[in-house]
Amino acid sequence: MQPISRQNSSEYWLDQIFSAKAATKGSVIRRSINWIDREVGRDRFEAKARRRRFHLLQTADQFIVVCHSGSIRMLF
Repeated sequence: MQPISRQNSSEYWLDQIFSAKAATKGSVIRRSINWIDREVGRDRFEAKARRRRFHLLQTADQFIVVCHSGSIRMLF
């Protein structure tokens, strides 16, 4: 495996996040907003989630991606 260069590391991490078992099984992905900003970029992360029609939530310093396009109801 080749080392990850800074030029391709953001695309590598995006691919890793959205090809994880959670993303492919309709589960949940949670990531620190600071990590997303530093490693991937918030705009790119949001665009990738939107293209997949996933739901993106923000709570405190975390992004939570609900990996399905079905409806969501906030209970409390």
